[in-house]
Amino acid sequence: MKIIIYHLYPDLLDLYGDRGNVLALVARCRWRGLEAEVRNISLNTVPDFSEADIVVLGGGSDREQILLIEDLRPKAAELKAAVENGLVLLAICGGYQLLGQYYQTAQNQKIPGLGLLDFYTVAGEKRMTGNVIIQLEQEWQQQLGGIYPPSEAGNEFAVLSTLVGFENHSGRTYLGSGLKPLGTVLRGYGNNGQDSSEGVRYKNVIGTYLHGPILPKNPHLADLLLALALKRQGLAAALQPLDDRLEIAAHLAIRERFGPK
Repeated sequence: MKIIIYHLYPDLLDLYGDRGNVLALVARCRWRGLEAEVRNISLNTVPDFSEADIVVLGGGSDREQILLIEDLRPKAAELKAAVENGLVLLAICGGYQLLGQYYQTAQNQKIPGLGLLDFYTVAGEKRMTGNVIIQLEQEWQQQLGGIYPPSEAGNEFAVLSTLVGFENHSGRTYLGSGLKPLGTVLRGYGNNGQDSSEGVRYKNVIGTYLHGPILPKNPHLADLLLALALKRQGLAAALQPLDDRLEIAAHLAIRERFGPK
């Protein structure tokens, strides 16, 4: 079994070590005896998204976003078709914003996005920075409980229902009525600092403002992405749990230190 990971613009979108998300996916495949192939896709490359199992799009500044949108726009139709066909896509911060309808800068310049999802982002005057804890939506918790063998379903790892990370963004993202957030903010700002939402979930697409990178601190989310990719291939989606005691301890320590008392 092989999982092909497309890492989009790794030379430009690696704010706060978001490359670590790809490293985490590869490591968790290797530890289970699964083959993972990473294909780095940068400027002036024409990828075949039909060959990808997982696409990772990291975070970057406004400057990188303006540069990349011109390169990505000709590829948007193929990427959207792959998304509708169940492609697993993880987009972080600036990469998350690129998936929407537009990004409006602090100078009121409206930069068209890829239009894959119905949301928009507007730059604010105040940066939203700090540790983040979110409560996953109930649907997600149910999916997490189903990616491990039944004998393991009751362990602490399988029932983790939160995500932790770090945010640093001035953009305020507002989801359309047909979209669901990734979760509800328990600590931090999230999408816009107003409606307690964080991130977006559509089919097998995840958009979020959580840096850190997000997957090493949230191995249950990494495993969900792998399970979804395997299921899309028509393979068994149940994953053998790994020895994640250190990862779980780090996750719980952040939750204990920064979570609501």
